[in-house]
This record gives sequence, C-alpha cells and structure tokens, in this order.
Amino acid sequence: MTNEVLQKTASDEQNVSSSNGLEPLPKLRFLEFKNTYKKTKLNEAVERIQRRDPTSEAPVMMLSATSGFIMQSEKYSRENAGQSLKKYILLRKGELAYNHGASKYKPFGCCFELKEDEARIPYVYHCFAVKENNDKSYIARLLNNQKIDQQLKRLISSSVRMDGLLNISYEEYTGIDLYLPSLLEQQKIATFLSLMDTRIEKQRQLVESLKKYKRGALSRVFNDVLETVKLSDISNFISSARTLSTTLNGNKGIYPVYDAAGIAGYIDYYDIDSDYITIVKDGSGVGRLQKCDKKSSFIGTLGALVAKNCTTDFLYAVLQTIDFSKFVTGMAIPHIYYRDYKSTLLPFPSEEKQHFISQLLKKFDIYIENETQKLTNMLAYKQGLLQQMFI
Repeated sequence: MTNEVLQKTASDEQNVSSSNGLEPLPKLRFLEFKNTYKKTKLNEAVERIQRRDPTSEAPVMMLSATSGFIMQSEKYSRENAGQSLKKYILLRKGELAYNHGASKYKPFGCCFELKEDEARIPYVYHCFAVKENNDKSYIARLLNNQKIDQQLKRLISSSVRMDGLLNISYEEYTGIDLYLPSLLEQQKIATFLSLMDTRIEKQRQLVESLKKYKRGALSRVFNDVLETVKLSDISNFISSARTLSTTLNGNKGIYPVYDAAGIAGYIDYYDIDSDYITIVKDGSGVGRLQKCDKKSSFIGTLGALVAKNCTTDFLYAVLQTIDFSKFVTGMAIPHIYYRDYKSTLLPFPSEEKQHFISQLLKKFDIYIENETQKLTNMLAYKQGLLQQMFI
C-alpha cells in the first residue's frame, strides 16, 4: 500500500541543508506534493501554555517516553504531586508537552499531544499549543523524531540535573529549527501515520489477548489434576556469580550467555550442559521466565531451574501457574529468592498428560512468537518511514 502512495525524492543530493543553495526535501513523500519545505523555528509555530487552575479536577497525568500521556498513578501506584499540585499546568486536548527528562528510550526527552479533554501535568514540562497554520499531530511526531534529537543533544550544557531533567530551557527548546511542508501535506502525513498506529495497536492487543488466553488454557488443563508436588521435588536451583561485562569481555565462541532479555552474546565455554529455565531474581522484570538451550551460561541477575523427575517443557509449563509477585521483596531493587517459593505445591499429572500440556504450551508459544514478530516488524517499518518522511 505504501509504495502506491509514497515515492522517493529525486536523490539524496537534494536532501541537504539550504546552506548548499538547495532546498531540503524528505527522502520519501506523497506523490501529489512537490513544493519545498519551509525552514522555521519551533517558537514561530507554537504558543506557550502556562495555564493553571487550582480548582480543576482534571486527571493528574505525566509523560512516558514509550506510552505518551499516562495517569500518574499508573507510574507511582498513587498521585504523588502533593502540595505542588496547585502549580501543575492545566493542559487541554490537542496541546503538546515536552518532558525534558532523560530516559533509556528517549535520552533527550519526549514530546506528545494530549488526546484527553484535559489533564493536570507537572509544571516542569514545556507546554505549548500549535498555531492554526500547522497540524498539531504532525508537529508532535516531528518533535519525537531522532533528527530533532540531534539538535537537542547540542543544547545540553551539562549533565542531567539532580531531579533527572536535562538542562534545556523552554526558550532553548523552542529555538530549534524545523523544516515544515504545507499544512495539507502535514495533515496527510499525520493521518497516514495515525492509521499505522491503529494497526500496530490492534496487533499489540492481539498479542496480549493470546497471552491471556494461554494463561487461561493452562489453568483449565491443570484444574482436574489431584496429585501435587513441591517445586523443589521437580527442579534443582543453580545460581551464578557472572556479570555480563566480564563474561563477554574479549571472549567469542559458539555457546550462548543469557541475560534477562535473552541471548546477550556468545563465549567459548558453558556452565550447564542440559536445557533449563531461568527466572529473573533481581531488578526489573523480577519473576519473568525464559527457556534456555543446553550448553549455555547465564548471568547473576538470573537463577536457573533444572528439571528433575519431569521434562524441561513440563517444568516451564507448570512454573507459569505460580504467581511470583507474592514472593518479591525489596523496595528500591526487587528480589525473589528460591528459598521462598521452592515449597510451592504444583499439580503433577501423569506422564501422558504432562506431554499433552507441554505440546499445547509449545503451540501457544509458537503462535504468540509469530504474532509478536509481526508487531516488531510493524514498529521497525514505521520507524524507517519516520526517518524518511521528516527532515
């Protein structure tokens, strides 16, 4: 579909700054648009918002680099604004906010358009409304583009402040350069990308629905199993003192090393010669499980469960019936200890039913993995388009 409505511009030589005497063009644009882009400053396209209303009952929201506007209680389990709430900015639908806090996913901050009717947001954000001669959704997407990050990087005068914010003032932020097409082209690009977002969100929901259905199916197949065993009866626990940096430093080989995200690299030796299951025992994602190949190693933030008296596939299936969250300890850095959950009673059916359950889980996992890969491909495709459709 995209190839039918989008075309590459004449050549990369034309896609240069006007300092060479040539007008800048995006690498990819819709067929019907031929006009050059106009260079301007962000402050010429927006008006600052500093609206406050201590009596407002609008929801208290904040900006997430990955999700846009979210309820503050989603991040902190409660609203934590306290007395400073009366200083919060009252933002209205269609207005934009820039969070100049550094994060893993957006090291130079993030900017999003508010979709809700109203929201009270932290007063440290830079807030503004897009003037009528530009499209607010287009401007929001442009400001989240990696090419804008290149300008923001040059603005940072020092390291991150104690409050986690980058030293970028409102005046500095809105002084960045923008290259803007006509309003009609902005609107078409924004609509096109919005349709892509809708398709991506449907795929994301499908993946989550499949995961939920899998959990329900596992619960049902274990319901009529009367015999139980302790986890320690069907597994041995192995810990590791490895760190990723020292393990991979200068070492190359064919044997995988696992961290919480999967295979982190390869070395020329291994610690465990059978397949096994790791569980995240320290930090983010504590309690998350993954199957690991034989002849491999894992780092110290994980623990390994090696099957005994059953197959690894069955152990992986039955482990997914445990609610590990109730065993988590620690506030700043969460932990989970094998000693606390090793006595958990688990259903232990006949070998025939164990095999059936293992095969059922495999089918679910393959289906979910395929749909997750589709989602990953969609996100990568969209990111590629963004880099070519903006200047």
